Amino acid sequence: MVNKIRYVPLYLWLLFTIVLFGFAILASLSTTRGIFTHSLFESGIHFSNYIDLFKIQKMGRYFLNSLIYTVTACVGVLVIAAPAAYILGRVQFRGRKVVNMMFLSAMSIPSLLISIPLFTLFIELKLTGSILTLILIYTFTNIPFAVFLLTGFFSSIPKELEESAAVDGCGPIKAFIKIVLPVAQPGLITVSIFNFMSIWNDYLYALIFVGDPKNQTLALALRSIVVGFTNTGNYSGIFAASMVVFLPTFILYLFISKRIVAGITVGAVKG
Repeated sequence: MVNKIRYVPLYLWLLFTIVLFGFAILASLSTTRGIFTHSLFESGIHFSNYIDLFKIQKMGRYFLNSLIYTVTACVGVLVIAAPAAYILGRVQFRGRKVVNMMFLSAMSIPSLLISIPLFTLFIELKLTGSILTLILIYTFTNIPFAVFLLTGFFSSIPKELEESAAVDGCGPIKAFIKIVLPVAQPGLITVSIFNFMSIWNDYLYALIFVGDPKNQTLALALRSIVVGFTNTGNYSGIFAASMVVFLPTFILYLFISKRIVAGITVGAVKG
């Protein structure tokens, strides 16, 4: 009985989440009148709320922009963070603890604190307003977390694998690419998913560094749509726009949630 009681808060939280999420989906397929009169589907299901977002509000363009920013930055993070984490997790050298502490400290720096120095730096480099600007920012600001998490994964991999590869004439770089990376796949996937969700939902950096409206992300477009629809009273459209931003990360998490949990567990043992 005691074991069942301790799960009550979890069940209540789950019920609360399902009710809110369910209402948001239903409201996105209803009308504003239906939302405020508690008769969501009285006039039928309105897929036009979503169609109007992509036809009139051009949300497809912003969706593609966010996808380009997110996927490119996630790949860039892995390309840089994986070798760095491999060295920190497998090689003993002087100053290793200091380097680890630097990456850990970088994770605690608020985004707002470094936004002004970053903006000044990119002005000096004449890179403001381009797609490359936001990709570079997303890449380098997410590297500390990726290195911190991946170090634990690489530390947990048996060194015998590399020793066997060395006996067969496989060099360190080839062993890293052919042997270590496939074994560390759960860690790489976990880091990529966390980075994907963080970059996809980012608003601050996009607001500061995106100058051209054509290069706006989905988060910026959502804010503009919410303001415009609030003024016109189109609340069903607001719910639909919110679902367009939210559903990609939610669906992605549903498909690979087991890999994320397993990856965090393995990394935590040695990290």
